[in-house]
Amino acid sequence: MDFSRLETSSKIGDGWRYPAAEPRRSGWLDVDAEAGHRIYWEEYGAAGGEPVMVLHGGPGGACSPEMARFFDPARYRIILFDQRGCGKSEPNVADAGPAAALRHNDTPHLIDDINRLRDALDIAGPMHVFGGSWGSTLAMAYAIAFPQHCASLILRGIFLGSAEDLDYLYQGNAATWHEAPYALTAPGAYINYPDEWAELLGVLSVAERRDVMASYKAIFDMVPQTDAERERQLHAALVWSLWEGTISNLIPERGATGKFGDADFALCFAQIEAHFFANDLFLEPGHLIGGASTLASIPVHIVHGRFDEVCPLTQASRLVAALRDAGREPATYVVTNAGHSAMERENALALTAIMDGLPPLR
Repeated sequence: MDFSRLETSSKIGDGWRYPAAEPRRSGWLDVDAEAGHRIYWEEYGAAGGEPVMVLHGGPGGACSPEMARFFDPARYRIILFDQRGCGKSEPNVADAGPAAALRHNDTPHLIDDINRLRDALDIAGPMHVFGGSWGSTLAMAYAIAFPQHCASLILRGIFLGSAEDLDYLYQGNAATWHEAPYALTAPGAYINYPDEWAELLGVLSVAERRDVMASYKAIFDMVPQTDAERERQLHAALVWSLWEGTISNLIPERGATGKFGDADFALCFAQIEAHFFANDLFLEPGHLIGGASTLASIPVHIVHGRFDEVCPLTQASRLVAALRDAGREPATYVVTNAGHSAMERENALALTAIMDGLPPLR
């Protein structure tokens, strides 16, 4: 038997409860005249429904219509938007470059953008805030700043963004990989994805591998002067993007790179991520766990894949422990037999079930 031809998938496929749909309306919102940022948004579902603000991952991941399918369109008013610098928002890193698109592109500004979008769409009362991966980070940061605006938090693939979390994802055994590529010298996602890890490190010299994130950021920050430099920068962005895209799925689909292999997406995704990661997500260390008492005042629903290699389960464990120390259990805590992606079947079904089971706002 030719085992190389066997393929399977953990994605939800045709298992969605709610059908694909076109946005009911969409537009752009000017949010920063000085830096020239305007964000693209879409609205799905019921015009008078309970508002849900959907925060995409990355940073730099952008939204897709599929993200509206976790919600009953007869009940919810679903708001999707592309955060600064990515997707259809302008200026876009891939088109305008990092000097323009990364200006004023940080967590406090993204929090402010959520409030500007609330106001522009006439959302006056509390709303559900739904986010996964980096979207969970931004959702928690927003809720700590504006708990009065949050009826509930629905979080998937908790990302706390500490140095150890980023080292697990990007550093691992990189410093000694040239000597012993299969040595388990440090924890890291590389353990389960050795071939993809080799591609990520193959972009860098032995010296550059001592700090993988800093070395990639230096490539992204470079202003290319030659075709070779432009080619290296694009290749680095694609490899960075494909690394995370591949390990996000418990069962990666052979040859199926999706958006992560698209050059424009990769340039946005990689450069915005590196920008945020190099600046500690523009949050004080321990900010999210330190704000657990505020988060505990809001019903918090958590879905996390047991086999998540982008955001290991220990990050959800730390958040749950902090909520308990603050005197409140999570409203929901589901550990699925899945990886990181929201589009993995078990994660998607769990998120949909949570949204279906929330008590009505009114």
